[in-house]
Amino acid sequence: MTRVLFVTSEAHPLVRTGGLADVSASLPEALGHIGYDVTILLPGYPAAMSLVHDTGALHKARLWIDSYDINLWQTRLPGTAVTLWVVDCAQLFRRPGNPYKNAEGHPWKDNARRFQLFAKVGAKIALGKAGLSWTPELVHCNDWQTALLPVYLELIPERPSTVFTVHNLASQGLFPRDTFQNLGSPENAWSYDLLELKGQLAFIKGGLGFSDRITTVSPGYAEEIQTPEFGCGLDDLLYQRRHELTGILNGIDTRTWDPESDIHIPRQFGPEDVKSKRLCRFQLRQELGLKQTDAALFCFVGRMVKRKGLDWLLNVLPALFKRGCQLALIGAGSVSRESHSEKRKFERALDRLAREWPQQLSVTIVYDEALVHRIIAGSDMLLMPSRFEPCGLNQLYGLRYGTLPIVNRVGGLRDTVFDASNNSGEIANGFSFDTPGASALLCTIERALKYYESRRAWRRLQENAMTGDYSWNRSARLYSDLYQNILAERQHAIWD
Repeated sequence: MTRVLFVTSEAHPLVRTGGLADVSASLPEALGHIGYDVTILLPGYPAAMSLVHDTGALHKARLWIDSYDINLWQTRLPGTAVTLWVVDCAQLFRRPGNPYKNAEGHPWKDNARRFQLFAKVGAKIALGKAGLSWTPELVHCNDWQTALLPVYLELIPERPSTVFTVHNLASQGLFPRDTFQNLGSPENAWSYDLLELKGQLAFIKGGLGFSDRITTVSPGYAEEIQTPEFGCGLDDLLYQRRHELTGILNGIDTRTWDPESDIHIPRQFGPEDVKSKRLCRFQLRQELGLKQTDAALFCFVGRMVKRKGLDWLLNVLPALFKRGCQLALIGAGSVSRESHSEKRKFERALDRLAREWPQQLSVTIVYDEALVHRIIAGSDMLLMPSRFEPCGLNQLYGLRYGTLPIVNRVGGLRDTVFDASNNSGEIANGFSFDTPGASALLCTIERALKYYESRRAWRRLQENAMTGDYSWNRSARLYSDLYQNILAERQHAIWD
């Protein structure tokens, strides 16, 4: 049974700011189902420490690193059989709210120190220097918060193999030069080939440059980040390591997102009973105050920022409303301080449209998980015109519920949504456009509406969408293949 230390700064349901938390909960569990011994390593945030106290967690070790007193506790990730180790350092991690920002939305001033220490704890465990009976054969790191760990392991001949997953390349863990010096980093590490990026310390480069393999969350995104447009200043490095870079699609929790058993929707349905989806649509319109009509009901679920293509969507909405179509929008998730004014601008524009078209537009600003389920279940089409999307989950939820996605063909969207008129050999399950902008979005919507008018054609697309495999089981098998290849190569290198 291969032992894997899965190192992450987030894990649902204990702490979540984005998709990293979902991956960190679902992938280790799926790997466990196919025979891996996976232990998650997580900082001791307040919710994690509450779990430690409530479950009578086992005290595993006490460490002193850089004058910090650290305790390691063992429990289980809620709702799973996966072992969870919590790094208890009250001085650095027991803080309220967001794990990376204070109440004013500013990054914690000692973030570099916090996640350097977290990486050092991971390295102690990985090298068998934490006084534990369990040591990993492979360490799987995630995003910049864990990216120094492969650096600390690099020069150790008997170290475990390492994998580093990029969930969003735009989050790089950037800090000024004096932070690099304050962390006690060796001066020769200050170069573009190592940890420097445009005059700043870039944590993420530790993972990108020192891990045995790099993965990201879709094959499409793996290709895109090797280009200047999507590479965030790291495209050269990623191109150099292209042979060690793999894109593996995220999955979804098909227990929570299952239209045949979903407790949040008024009527369960499946691929053989899509007619029951009509009741979900009827009650959704009733709940949101929208007019009951035969016209198409669209939905948008996502952060209200330009990256998600909301400006393109605003441009096309009047044309849709004039045709009688409707939109249920929920502005899900938090935004950065820099994006707050952008969010407010979109909120004001949507508020004006909602007053003008009250029976055709519903806008919900506060995130409501149960309402998201009802919106996706009750809508006909899901709009996802993102400018970039490493993987995307909402389009997978839409597919599973027969709510056909309309997407910009980028990142994971192009790997999961296959246009009704394409000739690529993929099974059609939605609609996509290649030219970014409001005009292409509107043309694609109009094309989708023509399909919507044909019940037989629409039903065929829904069947294709709902019968696809979006589970973590598929992704876990691909990670398993990757792990085994890395372990075999490292074993061969050691013997050589």
